[in-house]
Amino acid sequence: MYSTFKQVKTAVLILVIALTLAACGGKPDAANAGKAENGAEQDKRGKDGKPAAPEAVPVEVVTASSQSINASYAGTANLEAPNEAQVVAKSSGVMVAQLAEEGDSVRQGQVLARIDPARAQLEVQRSQATVNKLSNNFARAQELRKQNLISAEAHDQIRFDLESAKASLNLARLELSYTNVTAPISGVIAQRMVKEGNLVTLNSPVFRIVNTQYLEAVMNVPERELALIKSGMPVRMIVDAVPGQAFEGRVDRVSPVMEAGSGTFRVTCAFDGKQILRPGMFGRFEIIYDRRENVLTIPRTALLEDETDPAVFVVRAGKAVRAPIKLGYSNGEIAEVVSGLKAGDRIITAGKVAVRDAATVTVIAIDGKAVAQPKNDDKKADPAQ
Repeated sequence: MYSTFKQVKTAVLILVIALTLAACGGKPDAANAGKAENGAEQDKRGKDGKPAAPEAVPVEVVTASSQSINASYAGTANLEAPNEAQVVAKSSGVMVAQLAEEGDSVRQGQVLARIDPARAQLEVQRSQATVNKLSNNFARAQELRKQNLISAEAHDQIRFDLESAKASLNLARLELSYTNVTAPISGVIAQRMVKEGNLVTLNSPVFRIVNTQYLEAVMNVPERELALIKSGMPVRMIVDAVPGQAFEGRVDRVSPVMEAGSGTFRVTCAFDGKQILRPGMFGRFEIIYDRRENVLTIPRTALLEDETDPAVFVVRAGKAVRAPIKLGYSNGEIAEVVSGLKAGDRIITAGKVAVRDAATVTVIAIDGKAVAQPKNDDKKADPAQ
């Protein structure tokens, strides 16, 4: 009986120890969980127990201001010389003299080259001899006709033969003049195709002359601009060959017919070729068809991307405020604002990608000038000092 009592006592003791160990093993986990939760809550709050302020986004701003703006159409084209002529040989033979070279300025009628004239000169001499012979015959026929010694028909036949011989002489002289290759227009020799000693055939090209005093550029403009672009409007041009310089011209002609295939019409712009412009230069053109003075403008870089309607971020009281706007003319890097802003508003241009509506921002530059930032000093002054 004593042995049984001892076994029961031992079992109870073991059960009590097991329950005690289980209770002690759960308490540390609960304590650790509570400690971690309190630490996370502490991270969300400042040292004073209040929620920490969100970090400000650094941005650059520009001030909306009033200025002039042009409404224009921009396009590209190559300069062309409408007054251009290809000089061809009107006679055949060997070129015995070359009197002009590429780049030379020539005037209309100037002799550029000479072709061997020997054959043409001989033809002139033969025709001249025939004319001399028939002239004498016609003089005798006139005397005989006065005496009625020859018929009127014979008299007229000799006269017709003389006129035909004179025409042949004039033709021979014309052929002789063709041995002098002359400039049909005034301008600059752009290309020489033959040189002295070459055999030149009839109607073969010899020179190409370009008149650079007047240049044109033809642009294909979309039909939506047809009602806006008129003859006489000013044109501004920039060419890659002359960087940093702009050239002024005018709209010379506007085609009244639309090209059905492309939906465009031709606009011809004229420029003074006395400048350093040359045919073939590639130009970027701006046709100014309207101008507005003293209007509110902003940089186009300030416009928000991926927006169905135009909008910008305006800095007000240290926060970015999304402002829908209505645009007018756009010209290059600036855009006219019809409504939604006022002069003096500071518009975010750089850093707007990281900004959201009502977000706190820090302005680091205004109108391209850096703004001094306050120094961060985490150490507070001791009140006792």
